[in-house]
Amino acid sequence: MTDMERTPDTSVEICGVKFKNPIITASGTFGFGKEYAEFYDINRLGGICTKGITKERREGNPSPRIAETPMGMLNSVGLQNPGIDGFIKEDVPFLNSLDTVVIANVAGKTEEDYCYTVLKASSLDCVKMVELNISCPNVKAGGMAFGVLPESVEKITSAVKKHCRKPLIVKLSPNVANIADNARAAENGGADCLSLINTVGGMAIDWKKRKPILANVCGGLSGPAIKPIALKMVYEACKAVKIPIIGMGGIMSSDDVMEFLVAGASAVQIGSANIFDPVAGLNLINELTNLMKKCNINNVREITGSLVI
Repeated sequence: MTDMERTPDTSVEICGVKFKNPIITASGTFGFGKEYAEFYDINRLGGICTKGITKERREGNPSPRIAETPMGMLNSVGLQNPGIDGFIKEDVPFLNSLDTVVIANVAGKTEEDYCYTVLKASSLDCVKMVELNISCPNVKAGGMAFGVLPESVEKITSAVKKHCRKPLIVKLSPNVANIADNARAAENGGADCLSLINTVGGMAIDWKKRKPILANVCGGLSGPAIKPIALKMVYEACKAVKIPIIGMGGIMSSDDVMEFLVAGASAVQIGSANIFDPVAGLNLINELTNLMKKCNINNVREITGSLVI
């Protein structure tokens, strides 16, 4: 068998969890996987990160809550989800049937909310890792997001870690003073892994109506427009910590995947790509395999952190 005929090894391992490939769907754009399973075999994915799950059911923000932008999209969905008990009843049976890594994304309004939800989610057999969304406003601290200041990042991570029965991923916000400081704070708090970046704060205006396009006024920007920001922050975070990192932000092609891996990420998550193309995950897996063949790369793991400065 020649090198061109050999199938490259796309598998990765993060915190003892084995993924078939480094392509994971990001929280918020893939639901709980059911709808996308109608388009392709989602077991081909390295993993699925669920919609953000909260303690109580949430209806989300009023519409309109999605707005297209040049090279991206704004969203202000507001964490619409069935709550942890609804998730267990409605979605876990489907997730139990899958042959791919399931990561439960957890959000909350208070430290107690996070701890309660993380304990229940991490106790499920189908959940192999938990991702902590710390971009949520802390209602007990005047509404400032848990993930803004390094001290609050470390505090919430440390509190949640005590209740988490699976490896804990902390998802970092880019809307901070210094991403390296927040990455170190999460690591000091006990995070097993980091994921970044979450959406960048943004706004869209209909000037003719003199009104914001989103009902919630502001939202989170995702898509190709934020990729340079995401790459920079993944690179800076990787230099700051010793734990693995999952990168995301505007990934649309196998070249984008490779850029994040070279910057130091062990795997990637794709978000907006799923909205633009429902089979984006499958396409990226195939493209990545073909790219590795073309470039004579036998093992995707050798790419991680290979950036030469």
